[in-house]
Amino acid sequence: MATGNISLPDDLYNWSSDSLLTITLPDPDSFLKIRETLTRIGVASKQENVLWQSVHILHKQGKYSLMHFKEMFLIDGKTADLTVEDVRRRNTIALLLQQWGLCTVVSEDKLITTTLDNIKIVPFREKSKWSLQTKYTMRSLRT
Repeated sequence: MATGNISLPDDLYNWSSDSLLTITLPDPDSFLKIRETLTRIGVASKQENVLWQSVHILHKQGKYSLMHFKEMFLIDGKTADLTVEDVRRRNTIALLLQQWGLCTVVSEDKLITTTLDNIKIVPFREKSKWSLQTKYTMRSLRT
């Protein structure tokens, strides 16, 4: 992610399929662990225990990517106002997953991150106390 994508009007991110954040997994079980963990990381409501998932894991053609939910909309051909802060939040979450040993981020040195101030991590033991919501639902491509 080159810094040339950072200074756009209204802080919008100039997204393309080249912007995907590729990761590798230490073992096949890591995919399900990451998918579950990501349901507990996102932006929390200030009024109630509702957490909106920010990032999803995508497995396509043997490669794994971490994607902000707005990137998922863009991949589906829909419009989305993906901002620089959205991408920074995705990158920060990716580095957390890496720190926890769940994945390795490819091209880590190019990532621009943010603080954890606006990212809520719900511990697994507190999961039942939260309403975990998603703004993007994965579709099954079965024929």
